[in-house]
Amino acid sequence: MKVSLKYGYGVIDVNLPQTDNFQGIITPDEPNTIYDPQSKIYEMLYNPIESRSLLDISKGRKDALIVISDITRPVPNKIILPPLLKVLQEAGIQRDSITILIATGIHRPNEGEELIRLVGEDIASNYKIVNHFSKNDEDMDFVGYIENGKVPVYINRNYLKADLKILTGFIEPHLWAGFSGGRKSILPGVSSIKTLEYMHGPEMVAHPKTIYGVLEGNPFHESGIQIMKKAGADFIVNVTLNTKKEITGIFAGDPVKAHLVGCEFLSKYCIKELDSKLDFVVTTNSGAPLDINLYQTVKGMSVVAPVLKDGGDILIASKCYEGLGSPEFIEVLDKLDTPEN
Repeated sequence: MKVSLKYGYGVIDVNLPQTDNFQGIITPDEPNTIYDPQSKIYEMLYNPIESRSLLDISKGRKDALIVISDITRPVPNKIILPPLLKVLQEAGIQRDSITILIATGIHRPNEGEELIRLVGEDIASNYKIVNHFSKNDEDMDFVGYIENGKVPVYINRNYLKADLKILTGFIEPHLWAGFSGGRKSILPGVSSIKTLEYMHGPEMVAHPKTIYGVLEGNPFHESGIQIMKKAGADFIVNVTLNTKKEITGIFAGDPVKAHLVGCEFLSKYCIKELDSKLDFVVTTNSGAPLDINLYQTVKGMSVVAPVLKDGGDILIASKCYEGLGSPEFIEVLDKLDTPEN
């Protein structure tokens, strides 16, 4: 049986033997595609979830900041941003008072031709766009503590000083946060490395509820909500995508409630159950941009790890067209001699 796995910007074909112990092919169910998503986004900005319209919220604000995901996420910024920018200008916020902040987390900045691919030529040329640098202490302000005073929270100053704060992104199952989107635009998106050292540390990652598809009791998710409340957020626009990266759902409005509606919508399509654990799994990291490097490839491995028997194997197709990952990740790998240690 031939199966095509997403690999970079194309596919890689795998021939699978149909033996007696072959369990089959698992794929997500696909909700209907929204065929005029830009018009639908514009409509949702006026009729949001558990929120006043973006136009009402924006009136009287002296400036606005829109957080977008970086190049490692397949967020359709060229579709999401134009309706947002139009409403802000309808509310009287001038173009030179609008900033787009790229939520890089601990990733590298997106500049030049890559920036144009991210937002389009018109927006790249006509709006102020800033990359977040998590290691630049001078760009951060302290907003308080979480985890009973254990974890200091430092957030990008451009974000904090903005009069109107808008988060954008897309919702998918996430290996630590349960689902991406919503609060993740701030944590890790525009947070300091000082905060992320704990949030990406062993205590957080090893928690039994820090897993795909779980929000209730998930400390990563709950910390993200705490930080969002401290840093502030006025409005979100999140989308869900199908395997062709077409928009299937639009969730705009209250930063917490609209995100939860999106997670509930997506969970109906992306969660599958198996009768028993497996010896061997062949999978993919969903192609570009998600298989940009080995660091991101951990996501594809993690999603199938719970269904493996002890000692089971994973074969994953991931192009890793930018290599291993950040210098810090490579430094950690260099300290290890074998997969076991």
